Parts: sequence; structure tokens; C-alpha cells
Amino acid sequence: MEPTQTEMSLTPNGRTHDPGEEALVPEKSLLEEDQNGAQTPRYDDPEGQEDEEFLPNAEGKKPVRFTDFEGKTSFGMSVFNLGNAIMGSGILGLAYAMSNTGIIFFWFLLTSVALLSCYSIHLLVKCAGIVGIRAYEQLGFRAFGTPGKMATGIAITLQNIGSMSSYLYIVKSELPLVIQAFLKAEANSDVWYLNGNYLVILVSATIILPLALMKQLGYLGYTSGFSLSCMVFFLCAVIYKKFQIDCPLKEYSANSTASHLSFNLSSHDHEKNDDSHCSAYMFTMNSQTAYTIPILAFAFVCHPEVLPIYTELRNPSKARMQKVSNISIFVMYIMYFLAALFGYLTFKDKVEAELLHTYSRIDPYDTLILCVRVAVLTAVTLTVPIVLFPVRRAIQHMLFPTKAFNWLRHIAIAIVLLSFINVLVIFAPNILGIFGIIGATSAPCLIFIFPAIFYIRIVPKDKEPMSSTPKILAACFAALGISFMVMSLSFIIIDWTMGDGLAVGGH
Repeated sequence: MEPTQTEMSLTPNGRTHDPGEEALVPEKSLLEEDQNGAQTPRYDDPEGQEDEEFLPNAEGKKPVRFTDFEGKTSFGMSVFNLGNAIMGSGILGLAYAMSNTGIIFFWFLLTSVALLSCYSIHLLVKCAGIVGIRAYEQLGFRAFGTPGKMATGIAITLQNIGSMSSYLYIVKSELPLVIQAFLKAEANSDVWYLNGNYLVILVSATIILPLALMKQLGYLGYTSGFSLSCMVFFLCAVIYKKFQIDCPLKEYSANSTASHLSFNLSSHDHEKNDDSHCSAYMFTMNSQTAYTIPILAFAFVCHPEVLPIYTELRNPSKARMQKVSNISIFVMYIMYFLAALFGYLTFKDKVEAELLHTYSRIDPYDTLILCVRVAVLTAVTLTVPIVLFPVRRAIQHMLFPTKAFNWLRHIAIAIVLLSFINVLVIFAPNILGIFGIIGATSAPCLIFIFPAIFYIRIVPKDKEPMSSTPKILAACFAALGISFMVMSLSFIIIDWTMGDGLAVGGH
């Protein structure tokens, strides 16, 4: 079934495409101007780097540039935004992942996932270059029509709602503890500022919502830079603490109250005579090793944000956007590895699934660690608006594909989304487990399956036949994504059955 004229000629921000643009995609008929005769001026790439990414039209005319938006975001701000989209709360669990794999095996897995993520983004950017549209949902539409667009939009919505919910869940659970530690307040106090439900609403209304109401994603580059600096502070603290904490661990004791201890004294005395837990392993495998692979795969989920960032990039070209992606992934790769390495070397096999909780064993009132917790909370909070943008764009693609930009609708979608997520965080105590299923299904689709099958469908067969190496690699990439999905779902179902709850995927 051929797409309607209105569907193909309009983008969510209400800008139309030149009619000649449709000649870029084989088997699509030329479209005329819309009913109002509106057109958007072509955006010429001064570097000429985009030329090779477009198919020549039948008349040999100058290839059409991206017409959906003229980007104004600088290269550096784009790197900050994409890096912030990659960097999630999952960094707190990487030390635990390393303890279940060993240093060398972890490094191998992390490197492999980072390279696969770069390749996935390459497929997305190349598809966008061929069709001249930088919207994930529209790529799905070009590849498979309305079903492709709806499937992509739903996957982006579920994945990012899951990510935002996990971030706000961290705010709900961690912020009261931080305030309590700074104020030396009693744990059972009923004051409102120690109630996580009130705090998550307050943070959402005063910080997240104003940032989410901005029209363009590029404006959040400054908050993204600050968010990343908070995570750099977290990394520096982890490295510093490695040289401050001795092994065997000396647990915190307040007035000799055993209730504050994570280790009892008898077991600690035994460990003084047995320092085996102070040894770091280069390679190890145990019952939890298999969970490391989906954890690392989801650590680089940023694909819903790639094309919106590409849309707003100044002087866009495939090479320029790929460079943004490569730099962002490389920086996050270094930060991930260092955080995992020094966190693991600090606590060895005693490291917990949430690294900051392990430091509380030593001293829950440590000033530096409290500041680190504040920094992590800040980074998580400032990441939510970045993640919200692709969700809003996906909703507009699905529900309002022919509507021009409207401030009222722009604001209403943000308020409804944040309100819905706050309700989930407040009233669903097992929200992370619920969205573990969503993460295990939507994340492999967005990272592996969709980019590969879109590439196979969108790149013309006369340019790259199915027997060509790029399309064979893309098919293998899609198969890898399906295997990741099956594996992740299997782990989660097994954990739910056994009651361990360890396979909850997150970003």
C-alpha cells in the first residue's frame, strides 16, 4: 500500500519536503506540494560530504539535502547531548559485572559492545542519508510503511519511558537518604522532605519539566555538559577511594550497633585470616556471568536520540554525525571501564550490584561519597529531559503526523508523560522489574534489529544486492539482536521464577 501524500510530505515539526526528494527512494512515486504549496528551502552542505550518501535522481540533478530541519547545534554540544544520552545509571553496576567476568573478559565484552553500537549508528545514519530524513520513525515508515513506523515509535516510547522511570526511581530512593545523611535526621522521621514520593514530584516539576519544554534538543547541551561533569566527579571519587580503602574491608560501626553493619564481626574476623576475597581475577565465570552481556549491551543504548541530535547538528553530514557518535561512545567507553575497574579493585568480590551502596558499608556518612551521590542524582535528573525528547517526537509521529509544531501540544505531551511516569514511580514498587521486560524487548530492537532491517530495505538492491557484504553483515547483526532479546528475556523469566530479580535490564 502506497503511503499517502500527507504522510510522506510532512514531518512532526510541520516542515514539508521538496517534491523532488521522493525521487531519492526507489519504488516511491514523486509527490507534489502539499495543499498550501509550502516548501522548505534546501539545506546545502558546505562541505559536500553528504553527496555520496544520497542516491542520484533520474535527471542527474543536484541531490536533495535534508529538508526536515536546519540544524543549529554545534559539534561539541551534540557530543555532550549524545554522551549524556549514553551515560545512564547502569554505570553504578558495572563494577559488579566485572566481578562476575574478570578484568580481561569484561574489557573484551565492553569493547565488543561499543564497536557494535558504533556499527549500529552507522547503519542508522547511512539510512538517513539515503532517504533524506533524520527521524527513526520515518525510517521505519520508508522501510515497512505504517507498521514499521508504529513499531519503531512504540519501541522508542517503551524504552525511553522505562529509562526515565528508572532514573526517577533512583531519585525517589536515593534523594531522601542523601538529605537524611546531610541533616543527620532520623530514618523514621515523617517530615515531607524525607518522603521520596514528594521529592520525585518536586524534582520533576521544578527541574525536569522546564528543561523538557524547550523546543530544541540542542539547548540542553549545557545541562548535558554539567551532567557529564557530575559523572566525571563520580569516576574521580571511585579512583580516589581505591587508594583510601584497604582490604580486608573494615566495616562502619556506630556506637557498636550491629544493625548498621553489612558484615558481622565473626565473619570479619574470619576474613582477616583469609584474604582470598582481596584477589582480583583476570578471567572468571560463575552463575551471574551470563547477566553481564545484556547489562553491557543496554549500557550503550542511545539510538532513539541519535537521529534527533543529527537533525539539529549544524552543517550535517554522515561523516560529521558519525564522528559525534564515535567520540561520545569512546568517552563513555573509557569512563565505563575505569569506573568498573577501580570499583572492582576497591571491593573485589564484595562489590554490590549498586556500587555506591558498597561504600555505605565502610562509612555511610562519608562526605565525599555523599557528594558523589548528589552528583549522580544530578546527572540522572538532567538526563531525563534528553530521553524525553525522542518519546515526544515518537508520539507526534504516531498520533499527529500531519500537524505543524504547536506549543500547546508540545507542552501537553511533556506534562502528560512526566505525570504518567511519576505515577508509575510512586505507585509501582516493582517498576524496575516491570521495565526489565520492556528493556529486554525494545532495546535489542532499537540497537540491533531495526537499524539492520531498515538498512536492508532502504538501500536499493541495484546499489547493494542482498548478496553484498554490507547487507550480509546487516542480516547477521539483526540475528544477533534477536539472540540478545531471547537471552535477556530468558534470564528475566528465570530470575522471576526463582525470585532472584537479578536480570532487570536498565540503562
